[in-house]
Amino acid sequence: MSSSKTGTTDGPVAAESSVSGPGGSAAAAFRQGQRGRGLLASELGVLFRRRRTWAMLCALAAIPILIAVAVRLSSAVPAGRGPAFLDRISQNGLFVGVTAMLVSVPLFLPLTVGVVAGDTVAGEAGLGTLRYLLVAPAGRVRLLLVKFAGAVVFAVAAPLLVALVGAGIGAALFPVGPVTLLSGDSIGAAEALLRLLLIAAYLAVSLMGLSAIGLFMSTLTDVPVGAMASTVVLSVVAQVLDALPQLEWLHPWLFSHYWLDFADLLRQPVAWDSFLTNSLLQGGYVAVFGALAYGRFITKDVLS
Repeated sequence: MSSSKTGTTDGPVAAESSVSGPGGSAAAAFRQGQRGRGLLASELGVLFRRRRTWAMLCALAAIPILIAVAVRLSSAVPAGRGPAFLDRISQNGLFVGVTAMLVSVPLFLPLTVGVVAGDTVAGEAGLGTLRYLLVAPAGRVRLLLVKFAGAVVFAVAAPLLVALVGAGIGAALFPVGPVTLLSGDSIGAAEALLRLLLIAAYLAVSLMGLSAIGLFMSTLTDVPVGAMASTVVLSVVAQVLDALPQLEWLHPWLFSHYWLDFADLLRQPVAWDSFLTNSLLQGGYVAVFGALAYGRFITKDVLS
């Protein structure tokens, strides 16, 4: 009887199930947490070791550098010409970061995040490694969460890189001092840098909804290029719809609607309404498309 019972479980599951009581449950949860952290560390290691990832990050870093060099080599920029804050760069180098993030939002940031999110599951399926990942004691739900977490980490790193490179090149080429906000108040350079990081955080939150959409698209196909392209196209379509006044009723529901509404972070005091509204909208997209990705992935045939 003893041997027949032990034959019903195998490997780590048997070891965990043989421990009874609250202590055993806690030990099993601890081991599962360790596996989850190890899987996430492995995912981030693979993501940030790829040449494609570094190429996209370098392309994003080049945006503030090009803006700063162009302003440095040109004569005075006429007020109201070009992106917002462009005419202020020569007076204060910290505006390079703000201008670069404004330029990056419509295309470059969604493009890079769409590539990473679209590759999460479809990339593994296309390489034939998805089935081997599921053989490990990870489970489909945990693997899906780790894949989404990897996309979110990239969505945080991308605007942060633009902000920091912009601040660095701006300080190198232009004077840095007190910053006059949109409200007319003046703040010191240290607080201005903090506002720059807040804008990067705002954009990171803005891109989480797109990351969830990319994750869902990635579960629908074994061709990563198709998932990447679909995600990027959806971001473009959302912005086009947001520009049509005839669809004004739809605008507040589009995941891209609040992407450029971080001007409230450049006022004194900071108005958090747009940040909270954007966070709620992106959270809704994460919940809906995360659920769709879950429903698709748990039934996905990884052996086909």
